[in-house]
Amino acid sequence: MKRRLMPRVGLVVVGMIVLVGCATTAPIGTGDPIADRQRLMKNVGGNWADAQAKAKAGNIEGIAINAEALALHSMRIASVFPEGSLNPEKSAAKPEIWQKWPEFQAAAKNLQAHAEKLRDTARTKNADATQAVVKDFGRLACGTCHTPFRVPPKQ
Repeated sequence: MKRRLMPRVGLVVVGMIVLVGCATTAPIGTGDPIADRQRLMKNVGGNWADAQAKAKAGNIEGIAINAEALALHSMRIASVFPEGSLNPEKSAAKPEIWQKWPEFQAAAKNLQAHAEKLRDTARTKNADATQAVVKDFGRLACGTCHTPFRVPPKQ
C-alpha cells in the first residue's frame, strides 16, 4: 500500500510546487517607475507613429497590430504611476495624476477602448472607416490623458 501511495504523494507535492511557482512572478520592469513609464510611453508613441504611417501608406490591415499593442500597453499605464513617483526633474507627469486617480485610470481605460476600436476597424480592411478612427485617435485617445495629466513638452 505504501509503495502505491508514495508516487501519488510525490505528484501532489510537485504539482503544488509548480502552482506556487506560477503564482509568484517577478515584477515587470526595472523597479524604477519613472524609467519604466517613460519606456512604456515611448513604445506607445512609436506604435501610434507606426499606425499613422501605415494609414498614410494605405496599409489599413497593418494598423491592427499597432492598435493591439496600444490596447495592451494601456492596461499597464496605471501600474507605472505608483503613488510617490512624482519627480518633475525626471518626468512630465503632473501631480494631478495622483490627486485625480480615478480620472487618470479612466483616461487609461479610454485609450484601451479607442485602441481596441481602431484594431477592430482595421481588421475589417475598411479603409474609410479606419481612416476616420485614425483621424480622431490622437485627440480622443491620447489627449484625454496628456492634456490634464502631462506637462506640455517644451517648444
